Amino acid sequence: MTHKLNLLLASLVLLLLTTTAASAQKVEVIKFADLKELRNQPHDTLYVVNFWATWCRPCIKELPYFEAANQKYKGQPVKVVLVSMDAVEDLDSRVKTFVQKRGLQSELLLLDEVDGNSWIDKLEPKWSGAIPATMVFNNKRGHYEFREAEMTEEELTTIIEKYK
Repeated sequence: MTHKLNLLLASLVLLLLTTTAASAQKVEVIKFADLKELRNQPHDTLYVVNFWATWCRPCIKELPYFEAANQKYKGQPVKVVLVSMDAVEDLDSRVKTFVQKRGLQSELLLLDEVDGNSWIDKLEPKWSGAIPATMVFNNKRGHYEFREAEMTEEELTTIIEKYK
């Protein structure tokens, strides 16, 4: 009986590990050109792009609001994209672990650009480079809003509802 129980436990652990690994969210490493392409999407979709990092407390505090929005608007023309500003060297050791631990399901990108001065003004002239920062846009409808501050769930929902 003990042998069967041990075998069953081992099988369950293996199944759990396999399922967790298979369901781990992918984090795609991108360059500024990819980010610019995302910003210039011609689709009739509202993009909610949040810039964050694993070392930023206000960013971490507001991430659940973006995840909730991702779930709430699933199946609608609203796309939540989380852009990590962590160093690319920290992708495996820090970012993927963070994402998996918190079960993030939104689209995840890691921006591999070390010199913010070379691209921040090209993306948003009003952005000082501080995070968290969020841009919400629908290019087809000409909607755009940028926030360089931590947001509450209510503020995020209000912006999305205003433009969706």
